[in-house]
Amino acid sequence: MPNCSRLLSLAYLGFHCSFALVLASLVLTPASLSRAETASRLAVGLAEAKPDVGPSVELENGLFMVPYTAKIPGTDITFEMIPVPGGEFTMGTPVDNEERSKAEGPTVELKVDPMWVARTETRWDMYKEYMRMYAVFKNFEANGMREINGQNSTDAVTAPTELYDISFTFEFGDESRQPAVTMTQYAAQQFTKWLSRISGIQYRLPTEAEWEYAARGGTDTAYSWGDSDDDMDDYAWHFENSAHGPGLVGTKKPNPFGLFDMHGNVAEWTVNQYTENGYQWIVDENLHNATTTVRLPKDSAGCVVRGGSWEMSSPDLRSAARFASDDELWKETDPCFPNSPWWYTDDPSRGVGFRIFRSAKDLPDDVIVKFWETNSQPTMNDVKYRVSEGRAGYGLVDEGLPDAAAAHDE
Repeated sequence: MPNCSRLLSLAYLGFHCSFALVLASLVLTPASLSRAETASRLAVGLAEAKPDVGPSVELENGLFMVPYTAKIPGTDITFEMIPVPGGEFTMGTPVDNEERSKAEGPTVELKVDPMWVARTETRWDMYKEYMRMYAVFKNFEANGMREINGQNSTDAVTAPTELYDISFTFEFGDESRQPAVTMTQYAAQQFTKWLSRISGIQYRLPTEAEWEYAARGGTDTAYSWGDSDDDMDDYAWHFENSAHGPGLVGTKKPNPFGLFDMHGNVAEWTVNQYTENGYQWIVDENLHNATTTVRLPKDSAGCVVRGGSWEMSSPDLRSAARFASDDELWKETDPCFPNSPWWYTDDPSRGVGFRIFRSAKDLPDDVIVKFWETNSQPTMNDVKYRVSEGRAGYGLVDEGLPDAAAAHDE
């Protein structure tokens, strides 16, 4: 049997190099590809002609990014991706705004590249398919199938362990169209890697800057519909209209980019570390691009969630509002030692989920891995320990996995 702890270490090798340095040389310019290259590499979501109706984004090579519906391979589960134009925006909240927290400034001007953003938050039907991989990977391991070794360990993911107590996570429902909740940032990252590798399309969590740009929808007001919270019930599930948990996704009005539930319902994970001094580090490091403006978490706590949730009131649902995860509070009743790297057991985590993003041009391998894997050494240690003890689902992910998983079900 392979040394899983060693293999997992290999998969994480190099994660403590400077992410900023790696990204500094990244040029996110879809226009740098020829029309033929772009059509070939990014066939899904691209069209040669502008559609008569619906949103689209014209690239400099003459192709158009368009909405598309994708299916999770091996299932009938679908999700929609919406093209979001590139542009420039002011991130943060002006100092004269009375609802501004210190961590929402100083304001910074950033450039954003075109991208696709999921129309809704990740739903339970989508996330449960990923959860199912725990049993699938365990079966493969027991039968010596799809073994992991030093050459393929970077293609592996972990799957969430079975829920210790479903009554907490599912208390307010686990309907297919409800947003999935209580997963950690690490689990959300692994979901995007799993989905990317079985589909052949590169999905990921957003940076904090990308998330705010998408949420604003081209506006500079407190909410994507304006500065007043008078119309909040039309756009968001929040504390005053959602006493029984998160609502079904996509049932409120969308923002100007056509994205639903960017305000409320569930707060959404980004890849960023929470910084108490706000965005001063962006100013100090002279960063200008939303995708490269990243400070990765060094711990599993203090990760940024955005958008507010059904448990929160209107100021917390502003486009610029930001919050930090808290492992001590969110895992207070977790009976496992070490605590689960995939699940939270305490509120406010039942108001925390995520949404998937996709760059117009695939990020290089040495960059996307930073979005798919944790940068937190404590999380790495917890995962390696669980894998080495046989207490984790750990398996190879490629476009052949759905068929192998189907054979497992039979």
